Amino acid sequence: MVVLALIILLESAVLFAALGYLVFELSSETPQSYPSAIALSVLTALAAAWVAVIGISVLRRQAWIRGAAVVWQVLQISVAIGSFQGVFARPDIGWLLLIPAIAVLVLLFTKPVLAATTRHEG
Repeated sequence: MVVLALIILLESAVLFAALGYLVFELSSETPQSYPSAIALSVLTALAAAWVAVIGISVLRRQAWIRGAAVVWQVLQISVAIGSFQGVFARPDIGWLLLIPAIAVLVLLFTKPVLAATTRHEG
């Protein structure tokens, strides 16, 4: 559970760093579209906060984190696959996104994590 939480919180920290970069670029450069730049910054902030909530909730052994974490990892894998393709392909970024996403998916379905995050009604 601790390793799972650390990976997810690290993903959140990277998103917060990306948000810092986006805000810095927005304040220092002139974007082609201010509404798009602001929307991207807001979405990055929401994603960073949501992933942080997931990471903290892993430590609290909340049952809902499995679904939320799977959704986030699938989105991350989609971006990773896109990073391997096209004119502006960045395989280095693709691997940095793909490896933790796969690690989290594997950890989510291990017996200790399933046992810790299963609701016991009664």
